[in-house]
Order: sequence, then C-alpha cells, then structure tokens
Amino acid sequence: MRKYLFSAGFALLVAATSVSITVMTPPAFASEIKYVVNNIPVTTGDIAHRAAFLKLQRKKGDAAQEMIDQTLRMAEARRLGIRISDAQVEAAYQRFASSNKMQLSQLDGVMEKSGVSKDHFKEFIRAQMAWNQALSARYRSGDGTGAVSEQDLVKKMLEKGGSKPSATEYMLQQVIFVVPAAERSATLAKRKREADAMRARFNGCNTTREFAKGLIDVTVRDLGRVLAPQLPPDWAEQIKATKVGGATVTRETERGVEFIGICSSREVSDDKVAQMVFQSEGSGDKNADELSKKYVDELKAKARIVKR
Repeated sequence: MRKYLFSAGFALLVAATSVSITVMTPPAFASEIKYVVNNIPVTTGDIAHRAAFLKLQRKKGDAAQEMIDQTLRMAEARRLGIRISDAQVEAAYQRFASSNKMQLSQLDGVMEKSGVSKDHFKEFIRAQMAWNQALSARYRSGDGTGAVSEQDLVKKMLEKGGSKPSATEYMLQQVIFVVPAAERSATLAKRKREADAMRARFNGCNTTREFAKGLIDVTVRDLGRVLAPQLPPDWAEQIKATKVGGATVTRETERGVEFIGICSSREVSDDKVAQMVFQSEGSGDKNADELSKKYVDELKAKARIVKR
C-alpha cells in the first residue's frame, strides 16, 4: 500500500482540504448499461470507476447519481456549442501531476491501481471544464440561455458604474532543453546546467535561436500574445515577476528543462479582456454551487432517465 497527497488547490478536485489517498488493487469491472440518459448510456463500469474516484478523494457520494449528472452536464455543454479539446484535457492532467510533484507515469499508476483509470479522470476533467464554461455563460447572462457575448459583459459592467477592465498582454517565447524519458536520470542535471547557462545569457527574444544553434536538442517556440488571465498556472507568477527582456527561472518538466522568455508586455483593454475578467471573477462566486445545482435540477426535470 502506498499513500499519495493530492493538492487541495487543484480546481478540478473541488475539495476544501488536502486528501490523503490509499491506493489498493481494484476489482475487475464488468460493464453493462445501467441507465440511459436522454439516449446516452451510463454503464456499470462508469459507475464503478466513479465510486473508486470518490473513495480516492475520501468523499461520500452516490456514484450512479454523479454519472447521471455528468452526462446531463456534458449534453448541455454540447448543446451550447462548448467543446473541450483533448489537448486542453491533457494539459490540465499534466498540471495536476506537476502540482502534486508527480511524473505523469506515477499519476497514471495511481489512477489505474485505485480503479479510477486515467481515462475516467480525464473525462471528469473534460466535464468539469465544459460545465464551468456553461455555468459561467448562464451566470453572466442571467436568462438561462447561455448566450452571452463579450459586448454584453462590457455593457453590464458599464451599467453598474464600472469601467472596462485592462490586462497585461505578454509576448512570450518558450525554450525547452529536451530530455528523453529513457535518459532522464543520466542527463537531467547536465541539461539543467546548460539551460541555466543559456537563461543567464538571455537578453531578449531576437537572439534566442542564435544562442540555440550550437546546442543539441533545444527547442525554441514563439508562444505569441498571451493575456495575463490565460497564462499557464505553473508559470503565471514567474512570468509576472520577470522583466521584459528577461527569462523565468528554469523548471524541470515532462519534456526536460524549460524557461520562458518575456519578449514584450503591454496593457490592453477591450471586450475580450472584459469577458475573461468577468469569467475569472465569477469562478469563485459563493453562489456558484447553488446555481450549478439549480441548473442540473432543471436539466434533470426535462430529461428522460431510464434504469435498466
């Protein structure tokens, strides 16, 4: 038996405190259709995985009901045109591993050994991300249609006496000293020294590729313009604390050793910024849980749920 500590701060596991997890060998799951929710099947396997997930979090709950609710939420998100890409899910999964100081292979192992499975957890992530967008749209529009434009949000803010918000827009460049997984233990320390040396010489994004020419397995990516609310959580604080023309400290990642250069920054104020600020502020609203429950209850009242 091994114990892992999952960070309570991770938004997708909405727990108030850190969770101590005991990993044991899961039972085999036989899967057959248990419920049909608006013609979408919910299987006994889905429910068993969710029950294992609840156990992993040391939470009480009805696994079958959670899967019914998740199915309703995903269907509503699709109706609203909300799509969460596989890349977004993979990025969130990796952030979860990083925030808990785990390699992806370790997190995969925890999910499989506990009976949750990484695929079930990733679908949970996808559902949470999609539902947050659906909930934010409904919360901001106030009419239940989910239709809310950037202009509508700005109009509401100005009507309440506020001013259009601004945000810092960064032009960023990512430098990766690639370390293959098979060579990680042997070469990571050496690659970190090389990355630290290049970072120390960094004096703007125009010369990065010139510096990288004589180095082996170094990737330079122009990340383009990124608004402050869109910054990756793992890098956000370091980017904000770094002056233009400088680079963040190096970090060990799944790819190897990385740092991010700050090419330029400027304050911008437009409707897109207003929308992002509104959504960011709304994500922690104390009424969000109540709104979510009310929304799901409405969907459930209209749904056709058949138990097999």
